[in-house]
Amino acid sequence: MISRRDFLQTSMAAAALYGGSGFGNWSQLAAQQALTQDKLLEFDSFGNVSLIHVTDIHAQLKPLYFREPEVNIGVGNNKGAVPHVTGADFRRAYGIEDGSPSAYALTYNDFASLAKGYGRVGGLDRVATVINSIRADRPDALLLDGGDTWHGSYTCYHTQGQDMVNVMNALNPDAMTFHWEFTLGSDRVNEIVEGLPFAALGQNIFDAEWDEPAELFPPYKFFERGGVKIAVIGQAFPYMPIANPGWMFPEYAFGIRDENMQEMVDQVRAEGAELVVCLSHNGFDVDKRMAGIVTGIDVILSGHTHDALPEPVLVGDTIIVASGSNGKFVSRVDLDVRDGRMMGFRHKLIPIFSDVITPDANVAKLIDAQRAPYLDDLTKVIGKTADDQTLYRRGNFNGTWDDLICDALISEREADIALSPGVRWGPSILPGQDITREDIWNVTSMTYGEAYRTEMTGEFLHIVLEDVADNLFNPDPYYQQGGDMVRVGGLGYRIDVTKPQGDRITEMTLLKTGEMIDPSKTYQVAGWASVNQGTEGPQIWDVVEAHIAKQGTVSLDPNNSVKVVGV
Repeated sequence: MISRRDFLQTSMAAAALYGGSGFGNWSQLAAQQALTQDKLLEFDSFGNVSLIHVTDIHAQLKPLYFREPEVNIGVGNNKGAVPHVTGADFRRAYGIEDGSPSAYALTYNDFASLAKGYGRVGGLDRVATVINSIRADRPDALLLDGGDTWHGSYTCYHTQGQDMVNVMNALNPDAMTFHWEFTLGSDRVNEIVEGLPFAALGQNIFDAEWDEPAELFPPYKFFERGGVKIAVIGQAFPYMPIANPGWMFPEYAFGIRDENMQEMVDQVRAEGAELVVCLSHNGFDVDKRMAGIVTGIDVILSGHTHDALPEPVLVGDTIIVASGSNGKFVSRVDLDVRDGRMMGFRHKLIPIFSDVITPDANVAKLIDAQRAPYLDDLTKVIGKTADDQTLYRRGNFNGTWDDLICDALISEREADIALSPGVRWGPSILPGQDITREDIWNVTSMTYGEAYRTEMTGEFLHIVLEDVADNLFNPDPYYQQGGDMVRVGGLGYRIDVTKPQGDRITEMTLLKTGEMIDPSKTYQVAGWASVNQGTEGPQIWDVVEAHIAKQGTVSLDPNNSVKVVGV
């Protein structure tokens, strides 16, 4: 008799063969003109349960450009495994043709030229159209939001997340989990959550004083869909007080808490759950590790690391689905659940090509209403990119947006060296495109955006780089506690990702002199997004705006200051 794992493996292989597991219905289309909404939404319904997954929207209400990473390094057991495959290697892995819609949506090569042909992506009014289409086919489909929703834009900052709450409520999700939302401060988060018309889940959100589950965030919720009893368990970002300022939410504690996750899975199974779904903001590698430890989870809907994969990854009997970021994709997962077990699935990663998908009129009107009070500021042009300059962020090391921010910090704050956080969010800007105030906020907006200026010794700078490198390149995913590598300006270095902590960073160089960094010498360092309470300085968006305004046209020299080895 075929085992359940063999059945799932066969289901995955068949889905890949027939294009049912992601992109087969649109990846081979030769040109934008061949793209249609019907083709993008085409799906052969399967089984009796449907899940819809969105994650890491980062408050992006309108269509945008978004370049996928050029560098995404896996270490340890994840070296060379998806999602740590990019560009041509990614296309070969999934059979994607150069220049195709898949190549544009999922890889970085020829991004600027393909963007001019295929246009913008995302826009929550287009996402609404896709969700409505799935619900027309499966009225009882579950819509699940993986978090990083109430953060990342001008209007989100100025409304304390209310613009995103209003629009997401209109999409009518069934549950969500959390990460950057907590940087609104616990009082504001509590206020919003108490008024949500859907479940706010987090099995790992605990009361910090009593080390007990936080009452406001239940660990799971049951749903009855397609004749199936479904348990959705929430998993918030585990490292909130490390990666973000713990003083903003002092009453809450987090952590992976995989032992508690196992207890929750066992509990919902005992209560009759026939399908167990984990709505996660762990990050993909952490989800893979957790899936190998916790038994009984059927589906993990993965978030945090912004990975977009056209097929799920199977770990044991658990499928892991990655749905990208910034409203660029929606995942649909159809499941065959029989006799209390998941017996098969069909999956599609649906790209939101904004020029192809008709916006939902009601949601479009609602979005415009959120933006209307701020429209003059949003549309104010500060500068433009040169005809050969693309601004992007998303990768393990500096993107050009990060280089521009670091240049602004050095220039405006009169520093030797700049440090900018390794965050993944932020849309891209094409060559020759106006840079608006909204664009600047899309890559800088946060509630602790003060741009500090301080003195650091060379020894302390080395410690900082080593600490962040271990958060990214520790071979145990459970110790990968942050985003990507801290971005640097005015500083060059060599990093060997195979070395242990303390030995990865060498050859630190002050770029303006070419001299090696002296451990005992003091340097003027500017940065932003410090997790320390009471940090002082102008807001980073003002610093960057002032710099761009002086530049007029932004043109950056290629950044070859970081040498990466061991990949």
